[in-house]
Amino acid sequence: MPTLNRTVRVMARSLLIGVVTLLFLTPFYVMLRNSLMDTRGITSPDWQWWPSSMHFDNFTSLFSDPSLHMADGLRNSLTVALISAPVSTLLASAAGYAFARIPVPGRGLLLALVVATLMIPGSATFVPTFVVVGSLGGVNTLWGIIVPGLFNPFAVLLFRNFYLRFPKELEEAGRLDGLGWFGLYRRVALPSSASMLASLGALAFIDSWNSFLWPLVIGQDPGSWTAQITLSSFLTAQTINLPGLFAGAVVTIAPLVVMFLVAQRYIVEGIATSGLKG
Repeated sequence: MPTLNRTVRVMARSLLIGVVTLLFLTPFYVMLRNSLMDTRGITSPDWQWWPSSMHFDNFTSLFSDPSLHMADGLRNSLTVALISAPVSTLLASAAGYAFARIPVPGRGLLLALVVATLMIPGSATFVPTFVVVGSLGGVNTLWGIIVPGLFNPFAVLLFRNFYLRFPKELEEAGRLDGLGWFGLYRRVALPSSASMLASLGALAFIDSWNSFLWPLVIGQDPGSWTAQITLSSFLTAQTINLPGLFAGAVVTIAPLVVMFLVAQRYIVEGIATSGLKG
């Protein structure tokens, strides 16, 4: 009887996992299906599980039409994400190590200020940030998109929790070799936090790639649009290019799928070792 009950539980768990997986994959399936259809097929009341004639020209037109700027948008998004993710992660790592280890006056107050920034809504700082970046000439530039997002207080707290549990014996061994705080961080603590760096770096890449409102405001010229802004150009007051919209969504989401498949193990491991578990 216990064996039968265990078998039933395993089957029920597998069925539940299968149903949940299908629910999560359904939007991707619909997006891929619609990207291979024409407008009539997408809007038809008769449901088709798969297009009878696939329109791959929906994808080729994304890059052949000079008015779409999809290639420029993908390049700009990749540039922003590849710069923002590692820089913001390293800055958060260094700040987290300083809060966890370096005994400086006012460290508790500074940490409280970092926590307080998490309570400030983004809408409250949006206009002042735009004024500062605009006065420095950051409008229609990639650095104007990148720099305001380099500070990540949540990542700072995660790294602080990680370094608080970091073995002090390793640092004491480094001190015997004559290392200072920076040397201890660079040679001992930083290499030991590879899983945290990989997981938070992947999350920062995804967040930077999906950013929409700030790049929309700063990138007023089509040459500085990111992929998300370019994708929104398929929706206008006059026309809605549904095949192009879905094809662009597939192209835009592909790097994120690859990133998640590569980094999913590090994401889970990093969160598990960040101090949030339990």
